[in-house]
Amino acid sequence: MERKLILRGLLAGGAGGLAAFGFARIFAEPQIQAAIAYESGRDADQPPEPDLFSRTLQANVGLGVGMILFGVAMGAVFAVAYTICLGRVGRIRPRTLAMLIAAGGFLGFYFVPFLKYPANPPAIGHEETIRTRANLYLVMVVCSLLFLIAAVALGKLLRPRFGNWNATLLALAAYVVLIGAVMAVLPSLGHLAANVQEYGRHATETPLPLTDSHGTIVYPGFDADRLYAFRLYSVGAQLLLWGVIGTVFAPLADRLLRTPVQVAV
Repeated sequence: MERKLILRGLLAGGAGGLAAFGFARIFAEPQIQAAIAYESGRDADQPPEPDLFSRTLQANVGLGVGMILFGVAMGAVFAVAYTICLGRVGRIRPRTLAMLIAAGGFLGFYFVPFLKYPANPPAIGHEETIRTRANLYLVMVVCSLLFLIAAVALGKLLRPRFGNWNATLLALAAYVVLIGAVMAVLPSLGHLAANVQEYGRHATETPLPLTDSHGTIVYPGFDADRLYAFRLYSVGAQLLLWGVIGTVFAPLADRLLRTPVQVAV
């Protein structure tokens, strides 16, 4: 049974990755291209570095393969979480459980960490802070997932005393408090960028306008609307990914779990 559920999770993840790739290719890729064009213009005085892979290859094959493989991986994680929760979180219908876990995956893996460290398009964000940003984002993902698991366990523990609804609210409140404390402790992207002279004392991670010695702007800052659009489409792609995983997996799992087990005599 577990193997069949995981296989269905892989299938749902592949479908979700394919859907997310289509969305990202149409909506997010133009923002990425604009960010790369901005960086090229900003660094026009520096010698160009040769690209190992063309932008066409990156935007189509690279992005597509990456999104599908990521979707398959998330589908496997989703199926494992579904198998663990099945029968252990109360009397929840298989379809409903699938959508709840998909929502938890979107929140825990992406959206909550995104609130602290929102996505930037490639070429936007100083290269000296890349490793630090990646490590901090990973800390947010780990904390978000651990607290989410702990919240589910807490809700189950409190259910007999407070009832299902109140226990859920208390567990959710505990999750918000804990993840909020982590967000408050971890440094902001602006704090990281302030250590880079190019961005100035009160800078953000997004490049500000370049000025000469007289304060005249010689190259504009990155378009805030472009950055907003990229982040919005990034959320949309992840929402589509997890939504498709839950939507595809739910009927497959429901049909599998409703099939009577044949017992050999």
